[in-house]
Amino acid sequence: MMVSILVLIGVTVLISYKGIKDGLFFNKNEFHIGSIQSGEQFRILSSGFLHVDFQHLFFNMFTLYLFAPYVVYHFSTSYFLIIYLGSLLSGSLLTLYFHKNENQYRAVGASGAVTGIIYSAILIEPIMYMYGFIPGYVFGFLYLLASIYGMKTKRDNIGHVAHFGGAIGGFVITLIREPQIVAEQTVTVVALLVPIIVLFFLEKTNKL
Repeated sequence: MMVSILVLIGVTVLISYKGIKDGLFFNKNEFHIGSIQSGEQFRILSSGFLHVDFQHLFFNMFTLYLFAPYVVYHFSTSYFLIIYLGSLLSGSLLTLYFHKNENQYRAVGASGAVTGIIYSAILIEPIMYMYGFIPGYVFGFLYLLASIYGMKTKRDNIGHVAHFGGAIGGFVITLIREPQIVAEQTVTVVALLVPIIVLFFLEKTNKL
């Protein structure tokens, strides 16, 4: 089962490497509002396989490597890919919604897809620990709060809004498969909803 995770990581590393080394390739495949609205919808997907640098790439792929096995072993390889790609798409779509009036907005990264896997893993294994001492739900919570900070500062080309769209995707797709989690892990479900609610509150009050 780990093979599917390693293949996905390998594909992302190769495409990201190409993008980091080839600016033209990067520009043709990044998430760019103007280009998407002009008909290049493939960027909604392709941008999720690009990263701004090797540090950004390593962080996302290492995080995916830590969380993905919980999802694969609990569900299956095919459903893991459904959650991953579904979260990538939901992350891109939320980004498109938030920045639809910013023609020059650009972003890249697998963060949306990875956040969806984080949320899914926490829902099915709420007592997991990351790096040996950080509770999974705390990691997920802090990950999204850091994204809010990144959205407010806007100092990079990383798709921070996609984190939240991805979280929503992983959250919903997991609960569609196993709705009993809402009753069995109510506290975890509510805790994971908090940063998402905070995001929409900040957006509606124009504080982002």
